[in-house]
Amino acid sequence: MIGIGCDNLPHTLDLLLAGILDSGQFPDRTLAGTLAFTVLPSRSMPQKKSFLVEFALILALILIGVVGYKLSPLLMPKADLSLLPEAGCDLEKSSCSAALPDGGRIRLSLSPRPIPVSAPLDMTVELAGLEADKVEVDFAGVSMNMGFNRPVLAAAGPGRFAGRTTLPVCVTGRMEWQATVLIEGGHRRIAVPFRFAAGH
Repeated sequence: MIGIGCDNLPHTLDLLLAGILDSGQFPDRTLAGTLAFTVLPSRSMPQKKSFLVEFALILALILIGVVGYKLSPLLMPKADLSLLPEAGCDLEKSSCSAALPDGGRIRLSLSPRPIPVSAPLDMTVELAGLEADKVEVDFAGVSMNMGFNRPVLAAAGPGRFAGRTTLPVCVTGRMEWQATVLIEGGHRRIAVPFRFAAGH
């Protein structure tokens, strides 16, 4: 007698079906084959499940890449013109500016000074020699991701835009930030990155 357990059940059913066919008690071999296929567990199921899991992971990675590519302009819009601020400027001590190739100027001021964290931070952007439909300031940690922080400034007079935000606290203490002024107007986007340090 053959002991039937979870481990030897497929082998046991194989032997029983083979005995039935050899004895002639099951004349329809096609039906017997169908029964064997239905009753016996597929030995390739683990491989099929593994393949499906790997395929799903690859598909998920592809989708993440596509979504990231589509959303990247929202995280940091592509600029038609990128400018560098004047060398040696320190936003913790004074306002900083950048010159346009055509003679215009962009000036950024942050207050109070020294620049605080976890407290209201006022910012002012002054424009000379260019018109703007929209002005934003994107704050990002230089060496650490500190989350999305891009306030839209409101018009506060001719060529003047103002707004308020709050910088989060960095657990490592004092850190370097980049405040990128984004200006849209005249069918172009201008970006000016200003760097400063904040925290204790």
